[in-house]
Amino acid sequence: MANFFTRLQQGLSKTRDNIAKGIDNVFNGFSSIDDDFYEELEETLIMGDIGINATSKIMDELRSQVKEKHIKDPSECKQLLIDDIREQMKTDENAYDFEDKKTIIFIIGVNGVGKTTSVGKLASIFKNNGKRVLIAAADTYRAAATEQLKEWADRAGTPIIAGKEGADPASVIYDAVGAFKARNCDILIVDTAGRLHNKKNLMEELAKMNRIIDKELPGVWRENFIVLDGTTGQNALNQAKEFGEAANLTGIILTKLDGTAKGGIAVAIVSELNIPVKYIGVGEGIDDLQRFDSNEFVNALFM
Repeated sequence: MANFFTRLQQGLSKTRDNIAKGIDNVFNGFSSIDDDFYEELEETLIMGDIGINATSKIMDELRSQVKEKHIKDPSECKQLLIDDIREQMKTDENAYDFEDKKTIIFIIGVNGVGKTTSVGKLASIFKNNGKRVLIAAADTYRAAATEQLKEWADRAGTPIIAGKEGADPASVIYDAVGAFKARNCDILIVDTAGRLHNKKNLMEELAKMNRIIDKELPGVWRENFIVLDGTTGQNALNQAKEFGEAANLTGIILTKLDGTAKGGIAVAIVSELNIPVKYIGVGEGIDDLQRFDSNEFVNALFM
């Protein structure tokens, strides 16, 4: 995990330059806490992709703490700010309980964000934790999507259920659920079609797949994870909002955080949508996806 933290720290170096240095400039550039100080700090956070909603919460909390603790020196505010961001990013204690239940995970997101690779990396995590994992290739519309997923399934050492290109995704789910029961698997990871040209179509497709699961595996635990590309900043937030209208999202997989200046968007997404980041990726390798840790993330951002 120390190795992953080092990579996270390296990956967030541009974001750190973008946010942390700007914040330091504000704290060092003011000798007193006044409206100008707050305004400058607020602008720095928004420019760092933290987002208006998250920034408003952070600033309200900071003002409250400064007043309550009678703080006069701007430099004393920095730790308060960092602690508040850490608190906003914290995942619930039960966020990963699903890993120990019979669970079906839908992986949702637009093409190009690292959706298919995230399926393989997740499968590897669960398999290494002793779980019997099965993958379903339900993105049947994109050419080569299934082939790409098969490669990742091979890397993870996980079986895969796939249909022909253009097949009804629900038929793939039906076969996958049958195999899930027959093989007594623990976790089924479903790669869904990466498009959002029509929310109604997506909702209908997901509903159809869920009806099959309801009938064949009543009571099985469900998770809907959206995969977001950290390099796209506000676009990632907009995608999460759009998909959130079509599906009940339960977690975020944030990918491609290595080398982006827009890592602050993670704070904006959590604050805006109240959906936790559950996994974070900083590379292309099969082990480059890990559980999200708010302490590590904030330390990598500011330390």
